Parts: sequence; C-alpha cells; structure tokens
Amino acid sequence: MATTVPDTAEVELAIGGMTCASCAARIEKKLNRMDGVTATVNYATEKAKVTFDADVTVDDLIATVEATGYTAREPRPESARGAAGPGQDDESGQDDELRPLRQRLVTAVLLSVPVVAMAMVPALQFEYWQWLSLTLAAPVVTYAAWPFHRAAFTNARHGAATMDTLISVGTSAAFLWSLWALFFGTAGTPGMTHPFELTIARTDGAGNIYLEAAAGVTAAVLAGRYFEARAKRKAGAALRALLELGAKDVTVLRGGREEQIPVGELRVGDRFLVRPGEKIATDGTVVEGTSAVDASMLTGESVPVEVGAGDAVTGATVNAGGRLVVEATRVGADTQLARMAKLVEDAQNGKAAAQRLADRISAVFVPVVIALALGTLGFWLGNGAGLTAAFTAAVAVLIIACPCALGLATPTALMAGTGRGAQLGILIKGPEVLESTRKVDTVVLDKTGTVTTGKMTLLAVHTADGTGEDEVLRLAGALEHASEHPIARAVAAGAAERVGDLPTPEDFANVPGLGVQGVVDGHAVLVGRTKLLAEWAMELPSGLARAKADAEAAGRTAIAVAWDGEARAVLEVADAVKPTSAEAVTRLRALGLTPILLTGDNQAVADAVAAEVGIDQVIAEVMPEDKVDVVKRLQSEGRSVAMVGDGVNDAAALARADLGLAMGTGTDAAIEAGDLTLVRGDLRAAADAIRLARRTLGTIRSNLFWAFAYNVAALPLAAAGLLNPMIAGAAMAFSSVFVVGNSLRLRTFKAAV
Repeated sequence: MATTVPDTAEVELAIGGMTCASCAARIEKKLNRMDGVTATVNYATEKAKVTFDADVTVDDLIATVEATGYTAREPRPESARGAAGPGQDDESGQDDELRPLRQRLVTAVLLSVPVVAMAMVPALQFEYWQWLSLTLAAPVVTYAAWPFHRAAFTNARHGAATMDTLISVGTSAAFLWSLWALFFGTAGTPGMTHPFELTIARTDGAGNIYLEAAAGVTAAVLAGRYFEARAKRKAGAALRALLELGAKDVTVLRGGREEQIPVGELRVGDRFLVRPGEKIATDGTVVEGTSAVDASMLTGESVPVEVGAGDAVTGATVNAGGRLVVEATRVGADTQLARMAKLVEDAQNGKAAAQRLADRISAVFVPVVIALALGTLGFWLGNGAGLTAAFTAAVAVLIIACPCALGLATPTALMAGTGRGAQLGILIKGPEVLESTRKVDTVVLDKTGTVTTGKMTLLAVHTADGTGEDEVLRLAGALEHASEHPIARAVAAGAAERVGDLPTPEDFANVPGLGVQGVVDGHAVLVGRTKLLAEWAMELPSGLARAKADAEAAGRTAIAVAWDGEARAVLEVADAVKPTSAEAVTRLRALGLTPILLTGDNQAVADAVAAEVGIDQVIAEVMPEDKVDVVKRLQSEGRSVAMVGDGVNDAAALARADLGLAMGTGTDAAIEAGDLTLVRGDLRAAADAIRLARRTLGTIRSNLFWAFAYNVAALPLAAAGLLNPMIAGAAMAFSSVFVVGNSLRLRTFKAAV
C-alpha cells in the first residue's frame, strides 16, 4: 500500500530586530500558531528554521514575523553566496550590523564615565556639576539607548514586554525622575551634593538625581550587547572558516581545451584539472595522474593521502604533489564540504531541552518582573520608606532582572561547541545529541572500516630457510600485480611499498579459485592456495605449514609462494586493524563506556581483532539486518547504547542506537543515520566527539545555573533596596559577558589525538 507523504517545505529566515531571547520566543510562538507551521527561532544565530505545509507560503511567514514587530527575509540565492557553500555569511554585512552598535557604545561610554564619576566621588561635585551631568547624560539616554526605547515601543504596540522593555522603563524612569528633581525639586540648587552609597537612604527624593544610573546602565547594557554580538561572530567563525576552505575557480577540460570557470558552474561529470598546490574544486574521482592530497584542513589528518586513478578525492583538500585530472561526482550542496556546513548550521540552529526551558521562562519573566517592580514600589511606599527609596528599589528591580544571560546560556555554548567540533572533524548533527552523550554506557563498534581499515593488507611474510624476504616480495608482487583480485592487489601493494618497483611478468595465467602462475625474471612462480602447489607436486616445509596454520587460526588469509619447483614462503593478508584503534578503545573505556565488537565476520577473525585492540565482548557472524536487533537487545537490558559504524549495513543500527557515531570515511547512508559524524577515519575521534559533546552539555548547564542563580539572588537584593540602579545594571551586563566567556572556552577544546 502506498504511503502518502505530506507536501511540506522548509526555509531558513534571517530575522532582524531581535534584542533578547524573549523576542525569539515571541516570534517562535507566533509562527507556531500558524496552521501547518513548525518553527524554531534562535536568538544567537538570528535565524528561524521553519517547516510549513503547501498551503502556506514564505511570504505568509515573513508577514507574520513583521506583524510581530520584527523583520524577516529569505536567504540569498546560492549564486550570491559565492562558491563556498550554504550558510556563508557576509563579513562586511556583519560589520555593518555591528557599526551602529559600536557607535552608540562609544558615545555612551565617553559621556557616561564623567557622569558616573561625579555621582560617585563627592570631591568632583563642583557648584553646577548636576547640570553638566544632565548635559552629558541626555544624549546617552536618548541617542545611545534609542534601540531599547524603539524595541519597547514596538513590543508595547503588540501587547508584549521584553527585556528591552525593562531597560527602557528603568533608564527612562531614572532620567525623568532626575529632570523633575532638577527643574521642580531642589536638586538644581547650586552647590547641591549627594554621596555615593550602595544602600538606599530613605529621604525626600526632591534633592536626588539618578542620571548616573540612566547613563551608566545604558552604557553597561550596550557593552554587554556589543560583546555578545562579537561573541556570536566568534562562535560562528568555525563554520565560516569551514566554508572558506572551498575553491573559488576551477580549470575544466572541455573539447581538449582548458577553461577557467567559477566553481558554482561546475557540473557532475565535468573533468577538471588540479595543479600542484591548488585546492580540489569539488568531490570527484581521479581519472589521470598520481599525487599526494593534503586533507588536514578538512579532516584534521596531518599525513597526505596518496591518490591515483580511480581514487575518490574530496573538495577543498589540497593537491600537494603532481598534476591530477578529476571527474566531478558531486557539486554544490551535495559535496562533503557543503554537507558538513549544513550539519554544523543545523546543529547551531537547533535547541536542546534545556534551552527550550529557558525560552519558556524568558517569555513569562518580563511581565513578572514588571509586576515585581510595581509591587516593590508599592511595598516601600506603604511602609513609609519615602518616594526616593521606593522608586530607586523599583528601578533596580527592573534593571537587574534582564535575563540576557538566560537567553544566551545555550546558544553560545552550542555554537562554540559545534564550531570547534567542525574544526576537529567532528560534526554534531543536533543539540539533542549532547544530552544523549551523558547517558551512554555501552559503545558498539562495527569491525570492518571502523576498527579495521576495511581493505585487505599484506601483514606478514614467512620465508623458508635460505630465502630472502625481499626476493619473495619482488617475485610474488610482480605476479600478483597483474591480477585484479583484492588479495592479489593487497600483496602487490605491500610488495611495491617495501621493495620499490616490481618487474613485469614474462608470462602470466590466472588459475580460478587457486591463484596465479607465471614467469618472472626467468623463474617459474606460483602464488595462491597450497592446492595450487600440490598440483605441481610441491608441499610446504614444516615451518611454513605452522605459519600458515597460525595465520588461519587468527582469521587471516595465508598465501603460499613457490618458484623453481620449491615452496619458498607464506604471506599473511587480512583486513588490518587501524594503528590507533587500540588506543581509541582505551580512551572509550576511560570515559566509562563498555566496548563491544560487532561484525558479520566469523568468530575467529572477530576474536583476533578484539584481542588486538583490547575488547572483551564480541558479537560475531551477525547478518547486516540483524545488527539493529543487537542494539535493541542491549537496550532491553537497560543499557544506553552508542553505535560506531561506517557502512550501509550499519545505518539502521546507527539510527536505533541512543547515540549514533558515523565514520565520515564511510557511506552516505551511515552518515545520514548518525547523530555525530567523524570526518576522520580515526576511531580516536569517537572518544574526542563524546568528550566534546559532554563538555558542551556541561557548559550549557553551568551557564543556565549561573543565569538562574544570578536572577534568583539579585532580584531580592534589588527589591530590598540593597542595590542602586547603576550597580544593578553593571552586574546584569557582567552576567551576560560571563556566560558568553564561559561558552567561548569551548573553542580551546583540544583533541587527544
């Protein structure tokens, strides 16, 4: 029976005008009220990720956002973004956004410093100091604080209150009170002074001004906003750096001519030239030439990879050797680089459960705080504290309550963590993944391509008495070089690596099912099963027979070599264990995980690999479709399971596991099914990925703790009249800077590799 798939689409909108997490929560709520719309709005990235039904248009979404009091626009077309891929931001555009904020901040700081100094230091209060304070503070409260007033007015028109409302109301109240005291009270009297106190004196407010609070709070909040904006750019720098890796132009071969075109015009099937030192323009297959490719910028691998005809190469890696002709297999958004960027961007746009909680709190926090400020005002007035004390306490409540730190706690940590992961070749698919890493206690490792290299390799050479190893490799390698069998290729590659150039056979014949035979340098050579040697009346000497038996007991393939009527050697070929797998297993154990080896190979092979890398539990001879059942069984035993794999047959198990880690060197199916993608083929990256994810989650939690603790502790102090408004504003701004700084520490995370 056919299944009807809903006709849905997805768009990412750039949102303008947001000044706090409450704004994001409000836009998100409005969008989600639309029929057929599911939206996530992120204040840190200033983007909305929206999934909508066919009867809703992007224009409808934009209109809803604008009706809420903000701006929205569709992403720029791919061609306008340049060749680097999706999600790239324009640096100059970001500078344009920061410039007005920077100008307002400079104005506020330069003018508010003398205002604050005169209010704090009685010795600076000359005869008409209060009027100079008014002259300096007025531009700060009007021009510099204008974004807060504008946002508060916009929100009020829509019946909402945000953190900008708190800032606008608090600073305006302090400024207007000061105006009243100067023009209608006694504060304008020549020679008026008042001391700087941390506590509130319950006196008649007619002789007190709070210009230092109005100007100082504005400067402090603007400083916090500016550094938050800078921090968002830094946290997203890894993604921009990733996208910058791509080549901008490419030389294609068309009609026997070389033609240079922008990378964006490259098509699948095009053949393009990569000269030494140039970046490979896109993912493809080498059709001509040999070279070493430096993939360190993309994968973190420090050793260049040798490639030749038939080898796959990845866009943005650098050709460090000879001339290559590559046939494009993927272009645009399908390339590995573009997919990596999309994964990082999706992760940064997502929200963890902790952040969803913070957003809900922010949405109701503002009206509660305003009510608390009014209650504080009424309480102090009712207790006879005087208008000054009551008013000052109420203003302090408004200012200190701004939950900017609460709104930034998760986005900044998530952006910094995923950005750092991208630099290390670790891609975190979504924020919910972070919470999964904390619970995991068991890690299931696929054998082939994960713990092992996934290709046959010559591992050992056993020779008879009087026979040299180099001679064996030269003759056997020359004969096997003429064969296309995977085992033959492994022998030939191993021989060429150890002894250099191989001679060309003078005669060659393939014996199906048994091996190969031929003439090399005048010697009649046989390479294959012992049965092939038996047909020529040759037997292995006892020493070689034992070596063959031991190799087969360890799950390796044993190949006999003979020439000139005598058995001379036994070669061991197997899927080699990666050199770093044993160390990776040790690191996974150190994280509190129990490793289990899972494979479809026979028990002897699995046991040998497990013993080599230090794994105690082995599940072997498992059919591909049964791997997911193994994960289910482990989960039914109460375990939280992480699965590491690289093949199509691992995809279901990766999706079923509590945490799926896909090797980036594997298949697309595995990568799509995994929660974390390890760009490097090194299993040690799995331990690094879990460490980074746990560190990111820990940072989010510590951010949320301090943001909550700050507000819980500070609000009662302000309501009790123990903080004046200026100090409250500075403390509030510091809390945001603290959260951002704590998040940016993730950028110093180092892989243990």
